[in-house]
Amino acid sequence: MSPKESSKNNAARKKPAAKRSASKAPDDARTFLRHSVATLAYRCGKATRGAPPEFAEFKAGPTTRTPIQILAHIGDLLDWVLSQAEGKERWRNATPLPWEDEVKRFHAALKRFDTYLASKKTLHKPAERMFQGAIADSLTHTGQITMLRRLAGSHVRGENYSRADIRMGRVGADQSPPPERSEFD
Repeated sequence: MSPKESSKNNAARKKPAAKRSASKAPDDARTFLRHSVATLAYRCGKATRGAPPEFAEFKAGPTTRTPIQILAHIGDLLDWVLSQAEGKERWRNATPLPWEDEVKRFHAALKRFDTYLASKKTLHKPAERMFQGAIADSLTHTGQITMLRRLAGSHVRGENYSRADIRMGRVGADQSPPPERSEFD
């Protein structure tokens, strides 16, 4: 068979790549996304819990965001990802609230998103896309808040997070304490 004929045969055998419908997200992808949301609740909850009042406005440098700006951005990301899931994608930059109010906003936004994921409602964006966007970005920003806590002199202890009691649906401030001997400095 000539290379030209071989090429034709290969083209005939290849089927067009099936575009996965956003509405047909497999349950395992939804489950993974819900666990990721619970992980974000645990990790960001730990990063924000017990921060001194002055921490919200801490500046590590002239061009860095303050912790309150970062936390407000995480809230914006969570509002955005819910809008994607609902099929009404929109972005808005919220004006940062006082620290404790932003912490409440964070957990409330997680709760709304997790409730949507737990329902049988259609996901209008593939779960993988929602993870790679808003959720992964929120985890990155959680690390920034944790690092800023250390720079501000109010560090958060490190932890072996693979041992943490993270459960789907637990997305509020009521997180389990770290397991014994899982934290370190």
